[in-house]
Amino acid sequence: MTSILLPDSETEIEAIVHEAAQSHSPLAIHGGGTRPIGKPVHADRTLSTKLLTGITLYEPSELVISARAGTPLAEIQQTLAANRQRLPFEPIDYRHLLGNHGIPTIGGVTASNSSGPRRIHSGAARDSLIGVRATTGRGETIKSGGRVMKNVTGYDFVKLLAGSWGTLAVLTEITYKLLPEAETELTLLLTGLSAECAVEAMTTALGTPFEVTGAAHLPATDGMPTRTALRLEGFDASVRYRTDRLYSVLQPFVAFETIAAEASRVLWASIRDVEALETPHDATIWRISVRPTDGPRVGESLKAKLGSRVLYDWAGGLVWASAPADGDGGAAVVRGAVASVGGHAMLVRGSPELRASVPVFEPESPGVAAMSRLIKATFDPAGVLNPGRM
Repeated sequence: MTSILLPDSETEIEAIVHEAAQSHSPLAIHGGGTRPIGKPVHADRTLSTKLLTGITLYEPSELVISARAGTPLAEIQQTLAANRQRLPFEPIDYRHLLGNHGIPTIGGVTASNSSGPRRIHSGAARDSLIGVRATTGRGETIKSGGRVMKNVTGYDFVKLLAGSWGTLAVLTEITYKLLPEAETELTLLLTGLSAECAVEAMTTALGTPFEVTGAAHLPATDGMPTRTALRLEGFDASVRYRTDRLYSVLQPFVAFETIAAEASRVLWASIRDVEALETPHDATIWRISVRPTDGPRVGESLKAKLGSRVLYDWAGGLVWASAPADGDGGAAVVRGAVASVGGHAMLVRGSPELRASVPVFEPESPGVAAMSRLIKATFDPAGVLNPGRM
């Protein structure tokens, strides 16, 4: 049986990791337990950061917040909402897609570099991350970055740790820059477009100066055609002006309707959380990053060979696809489709047996793999932090 360690301070984490390194005893690193992604980690002990909670700094006038890694994401979002501010990158909530009931934490968001539809406008989580504290596999706590954005030379540990899935260090405190909450939002909805036409419409919209903050293409469902959604956010008068101008630009594609603020927020939450692919619950789910113009080619290939349902985000640059759960879960077909255009694919949903038997993350080239091993050996020489997860 796996024992769970619940430290509530950096000092305790340092002691646990140091002892693990000395005894070569692997640790599984958990935050809220809502992202069981990657290869299963075989460890007798789990180090959970769920007690490492609390907002340690919040300066609304400076648009910056720091919090300990186990702080629930909802607590941070509620605190920011009270001052009409938000995290810029719209992190996905995996609970429905992956069928679990954990509590998303700011540490988990950072470790997975979780980024939603607004990435096309505001960047990924790591682009807003300006400071971290973390305990390496040596049992030493390091600090990188700070509370202001700076351009400096040298190693950027902040960006390196975002998306490292707890394999390099245990995150203990995170600092993000913020954005003001938009006064309102509106979504233009085009119906019945093919994926290829949808990507053309979305890239056309993104090429305008009208600041589109979301561009997604949803699959047809029972009795409902495909839908292509374009989101505009900001002050009410500005949103209305940009809507009118964008309407003129998109006239050649198809007639469309508009969705007002609250309904728009509901729609984009469903896109962010990939609700269109939640069922059937036993299907595998792949997350594929390609050039937007290559998205339809990859999606159509997976439909033909695997019977996939496909959701396009980031104007076609992010392809969410389902695949049958049996065999290799569609791995060979997905990898082949990605290889034909260039890109990355990650298995997001699959049984532990499947995740243990196929590459979950995009296989690295020999050069990149050698660099990854060197970085891992530098941060975690005994290999005790989430060994084998990536």
